[in-house]
Amino acid sequence: MITLEICVDDVAGIFAAAGGGANRIELCAALGVGGLTPSAGLIKVARECPLPAMVMIRPRAGDFVWTRQERAALVAEIQAVRDAGLAGVVIGASLPDGQLDGETLQELVQAADGLDITLHRAIDLTPDVDAALDICAALGIKRVLSSGGAQTAAAGIDRLAQMAKHDITVMPGCGVNATNVFDLAKRLTLTEVHGSCSVAAQAPQNPDIVSFGFLPAAARATDAARVAALRKSLDQIAGARTSG
Repeated sequence: MITLEICVDDVAGIFAAAGGGANRIELCAALGVGGLTPSAGLIKVARECPLPAMVMIRPRAGDFVWTRQERAALVAEIQAVRDAGLAGVVIGASLPDGQLDGETLQELVQAADGLDITLHRAIDLTPDVDAALDICAALGIKRVLSSGGAQTAAAGIDRLAQMAKHDITVMPGCGVNATNVFDLAKRLTLTEVHGSCSVAAQAPQNPDIVSFGFLPAAARATDAARVAALRKSLDQIAGARTSG
């Protein structure tokens, strides 16, 4: 089976992912900015969900260049995930030039000892992906989430194929859906896939919710039917691989 991870940022999303057949969730807040560390309450709800949860560790939007004070916050957030009993964490750290920050990553990996770890799309900003993957290998990070350095995984397929030559799980993500995942499968031996499977969120009854800035006009929501469609496509890909 190809593992399907769905990123979610609210309670409804957790259960839509589970209902659609996901194998795992990436638990975040604020997916509109790529995901931030979720609240303690959302973490508690995720603990009650049957799916394992990988928790985004990112205290603010923007780049992945962390100050000393921010690094302390990252470590504290990892400890909170450990205390909550969830499966793992999604981490990343960059230097100002885009290279991975090996020193900070080492600190985070040590804090996450015993937890599952994914390196997030900070790797998509690096100018030297092979060097970045060497850093991951040295730190014992066995999974990276990547769009191949492009705005979507479909557009970044060449770099994803290059990354897949390394001894690491490359989990394509960003814009992956039930249709284009077949194109990814032509170039990659898929073992894990990441998606949002989202649709435009239902407009609130009170228009002031948007006009006052309480909800983005382009808000999106996890859709169980889209999760199920992607799950079906992945099962077809895995089945064809087995029969072939």
